[in-house]
Amino acid sequence: MSMTPHLAIASHILLPEIERLLSEGKDVRFTPSGVSMRPFIEGDKDSVILSPLNSEPRRGDIVLARIPQTKDENTYVLHRLIRIERDTKNENVYVLQGDGNLTGEERCKREWLSARVTAIERPNGRKKCLTRGYLWYALKPLRKYLLKIYRHL
Repeated sequence: MSMTPHLAIASHILLPEIERLLSEGKDVRFTPSGVSMRPFIEGDKDSVILSPLNSEPRRGDIVLARIPQTKDENTYVLHRLIRIERDTKNENVYVLQGDGNLTGEERCKREWLSARVTAIERPNGRKKCLTRGYLWYALKPLRKYLLKIYRHL
């Protein structure tokens, strides 16, 4: 059996490099960490293909967002776009939330969004269906219970 070793690279190094590749028009495959996108993306297991965000993001898309914390520090999230609002200047504000999060949202400007997930792949190579996220969001009132069951499986 051949095993491909996983190389862990700190996110503050990896994610700016991913953004650079995306800005050059390249697709990028990587394995995200964390549990905020459960059950659709299993951190440290599933791989995602990110494609440059060349068109307006749509509700339901999973997007990569760079959220400025300070002048020199960013936080990156790979979360689902759940709605688009208007601010006081009548500009779009993109509201993101992880599928595994019951509360908590991120609000972003368009220029903070750099990619859309175009594929999710399990470790065995099988692709996951991207459209099931719409149903998951519709089940929001039940997600607390569904996530509890999922975590115990």
